[in-house]
Amino acid sequence: MPTPTQPPLAVAQTAPRGADVLVVGLTDDGPIGVPAELDAAYTKAFATGVADLARSLGAKTGAGKTRTLPALGDGPRILVVGVGAATPTPEDLRRAAGAGVRQASTLADGEPLSVVVSLGADEPETLQAVAEGALLGLYEYAPVSGRDPKPRRVGLITVLSSATPDADLISRVELLARAVVVTRDWVNTPPNLLYPQSLADQAKALVRDAKIGVEVLDDAALVKGGYGGIMAVGGGSSRPPRLVRLSYAPRGASFHLALVGKGITFDSGGLNLKPGESMYTMKCDMAGAATVIAATDAIARLGLKVKVTTYACLAENLPSDTAFRPSDVLTMYGGKTVENGNTDAEGRLVMADALARASEDEPDLIVDVATLTGAAVVALGDRTAALMATDDTTADRLLDAAESAGEELWQLPIPREIRPRLDSSVADLRSTAKEKVAGALVAAAFLRDFVGEDIAWAHLDIAGPAYNDRSPYGHVSAGGTGFGVRTLVALAAALA
Repeated sequence: MPTPTQPPLAVAQTAPRGADVLVVGLTDDGPIGVPAELDAAYTKAFATGVADLARSLGAKTGAGKTRTLPALGDGPRILVVGVGAATPTPEDLRRAAGAGVRQASTLADGEPLSVVVSLGADEPETLQAVAEGALLGLYEYAPVSGRDPKPRRVGLITVLSSATPDADLISRVELLARAVVVTRDWVNTPPNLLYPQSLADQAKALVRDAKIGVEVLDDAALVKGGYGGIMAVGGGSSRPPRLVRLSYAPRGASFHLALVGKGITFDSGGLNLKPGESMYTMKCDMAGAATVIAATDAIARLGLKVKVTTYACLAENLPSDTAFRPSDVLTMYGGKTVENGNTDAEGRLVMADALARASEDEPDLIVDVATLTGAAVVALGDRTAALMATDDTTADRLLDAAESAGEELWQLPIPREIRPRLDSSVADLRSTAKEKVAGALVAAAFLRDFVGEDIAWAHLDIAGPAYNDRSPYGHVSAGGTGFGVRTLVALAAALA
């Protein structure tokens, strides 16, 4: 995987000389971020200000809508982006910045552009949001090609703000954006190029110069350790599974957070083979593992005072003569036995092993992240992740972190009548229920069985928002989105 590259980021009170494009906002209540002297110049030249000129040319206030105005003399071109609400939230501004900078990049013709983003980001929270959105909005996956890579279209991003940023803001934003971009790149990488061993290698390379310990269990170590779920799921592939363990333990940390991520590098469904059209995007089924690895790297580089132990369970789920079967009984890590109901419900099996192992570390909180069920997408759509937790206090921690990060979570219950549906006559429990209802809740109930007693736990089913198979919107790219990284980093910051 190439090291992600981002244009330099700066914060200033006035636009630098020679800027090529100025991005300003249009809300339901009028323009934001338009410098007074520029508005006066447009009024003098066109007998109308920037906002009215933009409207006359078809500009809309709807989120992400853009319109480019003619430049005055040798000044920058003005790009007006819809922000929506009259009082925008930080996430509204984050999305507007992403949409604006992405559209600005299409104006490049030769040399990289200097783009200035002026969206009224005059508070620390809004300033960080705009800077994040501007960097993330530029992301495009570099295709696998023998041709020369596309030249960079934006050479500098400057965010205008009347506030004086703290000394670490730019590095903080750049580190966070880098983590999201790493996650996107991994999710977008074709599955013949990204498989358990190669992802483990890239994880080691990512954290090599961070204060993070790395341990990778290969298939022999997994067999010896009794990781029956991971070995069963990966048993049908010629490319054996791996379990990556990352450990970050800064001095002064008083809280221990464990992260667990599902890393199915390609999911064919196994012997319960998926339909062909449902299989095409299944390179994204390792998004949970990518998320927890990249978030751990960012947490360490930001120096947050929270202990983090991370497990990324990596396997490729393929059908073959060595593949596991429906009705197999698997002995999981720790000795609990599972009657396998469906080989396409493989994610919960690898996660169960890792949750049981993570519980032995006695963390204060375990958060798992997985593209786990289509049921979560049916319930919540493709932009909101499902959240289930042991208790409301734990759920609130995640909801607060997600709100701070600008990501959408919705809490779902695990009703008491769900767990009995997993009762088995031949093992300790089944991996799936016989009734095909409440699939996301059933999966969460299964996972909860492998979390140690008295350990707070939250489960994020990101099957919807982890992958965007439509056009980009706001700061969200097509393909892998990096959803969850910012929430986990915000959670760690709150716990620290």
